[in-house]
Amino acid sequence: MPKYYCDYCDTFLTHDSPSVRKTHCQGRKHKENVRDYYQKWMEEQAQKLIDQTTAAYKSGKLVNTPFPMGVPRLINPNIAPPWAFSLPPGMPPLGLPPNPAAMTALMTLRPPPGILPPGVPPPAVVPKPSTE
Repeated sequence: MPKYYCDYCDTFLTHDSPSVRKTHCQGRKHKENVRDYYQKWMEEQAQKLIDQTTAAYKSGKLVNTPFPMGVPRLINPNIAPPWAFSLPPGMPPLGLPPNPAAMTALMTLRPPPGILPPGVPPPAVVPKPSTE
């Protein structure tokens, strides 16, 4: 009768019957060996990714930017960006046509700091004049 070989445990089972396999696979040592095998595999995959990224960065194919995946864009342009939910007083809820006064307020809305796309300079900061 052929024996069953467990790759995770690196051992042969005494019999190749479903009940012996089931008992073996439910055992503590087998479960530890399976966990160790996949943990090692994940570490190897992570190291490969780190090595590839490092090589690409050193060769100049990868540039360190604040937006490595490109400028963040909305998936659905009909949905307002997160910073639009802090509307100024007098603005109607999203989806309603705004009145002219609210349009002026809407034109002054800016995204919070850190949301500007690459290449767009931040607004200039004018220093306060000294009072001396």
